[in-house]
Amino acid sequence: MSGLKLTGLRKNYGAHQVIKGVDLVVEPKEFVVFVGPSGCGKSTLLRMIAGLEEISGGDLTIGGVRMNEVDASKRGIAMVFQSYALYPHMTVRENMGFALKYAGESAANIARRVNEAAKILELHKLMDRKPRDLSGGQRQRVAIGRAIVRHPEVFLFDEPLSNLDAELRVQMRIEIARLHKELQTTIIYVTHDQVEAMTLADKIVVLREGLIEQTGAPLTLYDDPDNQFVAGFIGSPRMNFLPAVVKNGALTLPEYDGQVIPMPPVAAKLAEGAEVTVGIRPEHFRTGGSASLDLTIELIEHLGGESFAYARQGKANVITIATGTGRNWASGERIQATFDPASVLLFTAQGARVR
Repeated sequence: MSGLKLTGLRKNYGAHQVIKGVDLVVEPKEFVVFVGPSGCGKSTLLRMIAGLEEISGGDLTIGGVRMNEVDASKRGIAMVFQSYALYPHMTVRENMGFALKYAGESAANIARRVNEAAKILELHKLMDRKPRDLSGGQRQRVAIGRAIVRHPEVFLFDEPLSNLDAELRVQMRIEIARLHKELQTTIIYVTHDQVEAMTLADKIVVLREGLIEQTGAPLTLYDDPDNQFVAGFIGSPRMNFLPAVVKNGALTLPEYDGQVIPMPPVAAKLAEGAEVTVGIRPEHFRTGGSASLDLTIELIEHLGGESFAYARQGKANVITIATGTGRNWASGERIQATFDPASVLLFTAQGARVR
């Protein structure tokens, strides 16, 4: 299977620059996920790779071949869209084989490829149904099957699970992960859902305003984010951020009635009076930590095996705390939320990581 290389890739709409010079290498057989907030350029970047958007600058190579001016149909890619885009008057079999029929493939070859894809996606019992007779998950599998039959070098997925309910999204994530393992193909997948990114990706590309903020394995981005944006975007619930000031060898929290927490080891290089942001993940609040915050619980969200407490001090931002089952806590209760200072991440006023 082919890999991809993006070198200084740019996209302009008149004077407005949407993609601002993206450099990225996607290795053969790698599962890469583009994530970022709405409007960050992730779908535009995917459509540029697909040949559905003209490249304004830079180079795109697939399998070592420059593809900037190559027609979309000749790039060796197949794309699965957010909308299933199935022909309502055609059966599942006809939908899956339509692109091959349009390309002039023989009936025998079309039947063979369609049957192969149907077996992989467990669609063989649905082949004579029409889209109106299928569930959302089944329709999405047909859309994926339509891509598989083309034997592409690269699969592109543009938010394919957004139209499904929560249970079906989990099921389809498993299906897509299994598909990647079975086909051993290169996949680029766009989503705004960082849970999808964490569970599917070999490599995550975090985008913001047309630029890459950070690239890396899911747990690398989770444990070692380069900046506050990545730290806040990767992780669910998101990381807690507390404004702080370095004072007398400790961190003072002005918004939390001046409470003081010990200085984490990484903060030794900071000057007296430096303003920073303290990052603490909800699961880092654990019994027995040497640092603590006095807070009042406003709400407890019980999820069965795990609960989250939402607490604050005065008018400061709400802090999310992972509490285990949370059965011993109640709304309105004053608590001492303890944590290990070594688990804290620090960010400068500009959002860069303090390392």
